[in-house]
Amino acid sequence: MTSTTVIISPPYDTGDNAWMMTSTALVLLMTPALAFFYGGLVEHKNVLNQLFLSFICMGIVFVQWVLFGFSFAFGPAVSPGFGSFGWSVLRFGELYNPNYSPTYPLLTYCAYQGTFAVITPALISGAIVGRMKIIPYMIFIFIWSTVCYDPMAHWVWGDNGWLKHLGTLDFAGGTVVHILSGVSGLVASMVLGKRHDYDAHSTTAHNLPFTILGTCLLWVGWSGFNAGSANSASGLTSLA
Repeated sequence: MTSTTVIISPPYDTGDNAWMMTSTALVLLMTPALAFFYGGLVEHKNVLNQLFLSFICMGIVFVQWVLFGFSFAFGPAVSPGFGSFGWSVLRFGELYNPNYSPTYPLLTYCAYQGTFAVITPALISGAIVGRMKIIPYMIFIFIWSTVCYDPMAHWVWGDNGWLKHLGTLDFAGGTVVHILSGVSGLVASMVLGKRHDYDAHSTTAHNLPFTILGTCLLWVGWSGFNAGSANSASGLTSLA
């Protein structure tokens, strides 16, 4: 008598996975697009500072996201308010998770959500350009991502999040990305105070072509930002 081992593959849809990977690339494009958009609006002396403030998020936040950020936001929860280190350094491997990515690998979902985690602190950079030096900003976004973004993402999008259990709906980051970055930018600008040598009567943008280029790239990236939030290649994706 011989025994036969049957290996059951997860119910992955190659179309859904391809679309989510495409959406990941589109959302990632939005961070350098934001750098151009902001860079064209600031004063000439702050252009390089603004470009770096946006681009550095792609390095700092992605490292934090892989180390423990994704686990804090979406990993096995220790409570409705906090995640855990259970999925730190991507220890979930090829784990199938029907709650977050029912038709494609969890690694793809991790990458897609990582692009959201990157652009959110980049949005704050427009409020603090000319007010903060590079090294303090790098430390700030690492800590902010850990104590602000990751818990908020867990509350709203996490399988055990307390706001999600209350019925909170956030299709494409209206709360987790936009409200959180807006409030954080306002608080940061109030704490840091006015820029040195700032001319309140000067409203001339440094480089409008930069701003127009950034706007166009953001427009393209928004296709992945909104449509990718449908979490599949479906009719809802087309509607978004």
